[in-house]
Amino acid sequence: MADNPVPELGGKTPLETARKPQIDALSARSLLGSVRTVPPGMPPGSDTAILSIFGCDPRKYFTGRSPLEAAGCGISVPPGEVSYRCNMVALEDGDQPFGEKAILSHNAGSIDGEDSVAVITWLCADPEFRAAADALRLRVEPTPSFRHIAIQAGGDTAGMEATPPHDILGRKIGPYALRGNDNADRLWQLMALANRRLEHHPYNERRRAAGLLPANGIWFWAEGTAVQLPSFREAHHRTGSVISAVPLVHGIGALVGLNMVHVEGATGETETNYEGKVQAALDCLARGDDFVCVHVEAPDEATHNGKLDEKLLSIEYLDRRVVGPLVERLTAAGVDFRLLLLSDHKTLMSTRTHDGDPVPFLLYDSTRPQSAGLAYTEANGEKGPFVSEGTALMRLLFEETTPGKEG
Repeated sequence: MADNPVPELGGKTPLETARKPQIDALSARSLLGSVRTVPPGMPPGSDTAILSIFGCDPRKYFTGRSPLEAAGCGISVPPGEVSYRCNMVALEDGDQPFGEKAILSHNAGSIDGEDSVAVITWLCADPEFRAAADALRLRVEPTPSFRHIAIQAGGDTAGMEATPPHDILGRKIGPYALRGNDNADRLWQLMALANRRLEHHPYNERRRAAGLLPANGIWFWAEGTAVQLPSFREAHHRTGSVISAVPLVHGIGALVGLNMVHVEGATGETETNYEGKVQAALDCLARGDDFVCVHVEAPDEATHNGKLDEKLLSIEYLDRRVVGPLVERLTAAGVDFRLLLLSDHKTLMSTRTHDGDPVPFLLYDSTRPQSAGLAYTEANGEKGPFVSEGTALMRLLFEETTPGKEG
């Protein structure tokens, strides 16, 4: 949800504009600072940022995004095999060459999970596509969202360049073709074949007739190999759970030894089951968890989709449907707690993609409220302590270090 100033908001950021009285009241009584979650020179994204937040230095542990997502889906990546994210995407209609088409949506117009599974299952069973995938020793593992996982035995990723689809929305895809080696070229040809087979699929014709974008393409990216992450319990002597609708976040949690909690109706979109996530968090704490991560994807998706109104709304929902109720119910129960709130990375309305600049964080202690008196914004975060390594955040949360000594 963190961003840079937006001209349409009179030069303010969404965090400075959105109505978030609960978060701002909490911020006024918290340690407020800024943190660099993405090490300089590394690709900005939830993969590198959330690894940092969970205490895993991405410079050491980041082998690619998709193995982390695979873990969150219960899919193992065997040694010697490579995994890729396989997005369902919406490409420009028409019979022009594949590379001349523009990418219109990185999530096939926010395709429903069941529909996405049905489309990718049909594609993988199509004789022409299946033969081409078999020749590459590649299989696709469906997941109930636009985010599928492809696994390739013996896949060569040396020198491969794969562009995240949300980074090139509205652009012709040819200049962003998979490239770098022969395997990349063959995967690109498989993507072109998928577009030909899906272009006039009856499902997509129905979507067009309904005014929706088609799910007429797939996009391979986020290549990586299996990774082992350090134990959260051994590092902090705490138990915990992760509540999210995003496989990547669950995957990182699972690989550090935290429990994955799935909430019915959680979508990762602006309309999601916020109340269910709050109840799940409280249930985890009641069962004895020391730590719970509640992840909300909506501001990121709204920004990728270029919908400023939805970004503002998702921040307001986070305020009144997640943070407010959590704090109110913990306080009413007489529970002492510490709460860390932050955006994992910036996602910019100006580019509709990620940015690696520092983000604001607040750290609230119910037993020792502070008197900073500042709202939760990017500019106010810069007035407080700067944490140069996101890996220090968990140590700050658990009082294993203090600002300025986190190294």
